Amino acid sequence: MVMAEDLFSDHSSLQAQWIQAPQSDLRLFPQLFSREESDTFFSQLRDGINWQAEKILMYGKPVTVPRLTAWYGEPEAGYCYSNVMHTPLAWTRELLAIKARVEQVSAKAYNSVLLNLYRDGQDSVAWHSDDEAELGRNPTIASVSFGAERTFQMKHRRIPGARLSIPLGHGSCLIMQAETQHHWLHQIPKSKKVRSARINLTFRQIYPVDRQASG
Repeated sequence: MVMAEDLFSDHSSLQAQWIQAPQSDLRLFPQLFSREESDTFFSQLRDGINWQAEKILMYGKPVTVPRLTAWYGEPEAGYCYSNVMHTPLAWTRELLAIKARVEQVSAKAYNSVLLNLYRDGQDSVAWHSDDEAELGRNPTIASVSFGAERTFQMKHRRIPGARLSIPLGHGSCLIMQAETQHHWLHQIPKSKKVRSARINLTFRQIYPVDRQASG
């Protein structure tokens, strides 16, 4: 049995902030990882992950995604997003350590993680929701951040003016669950003020999907 004292340092915090918003379930742990842990993980991930410059089709033309990405997890956790099928690389020791911490506070199991490296404020991700079929009906997404603080923006699909701006700092973890992905979109916008890198890890549970049967 893994004990809590084996997972958490004296400088990390299990205190969650509940974020109130309609048709959502959002919890923020501003400092799930201590500063020392976050510095170490940032360096290990920056230098040890197999980062890729991904291309996607937009209006029939290949476009380079404005960030570096990587997909890790169990062998069966293949994942299709942006019309590209991704086969996971094997877990690293660092990823398993981060996953254990996240699973402890979210009381959920994850078999995969999508990593994004935002090299500076010019790297970004556009409005979207994590609602692919492989994630199941009401997915739990646990989003861990190391490095430069970036603003995580959310907007409701149908309620005008329902918006959130959540600062995600070094060592934070945002958990989105229940019906959140059905009703909300999110993005990381570009920022001229950010000059250093941020690494984001979104832990997910992937389920098998018969894409031919689903059309």
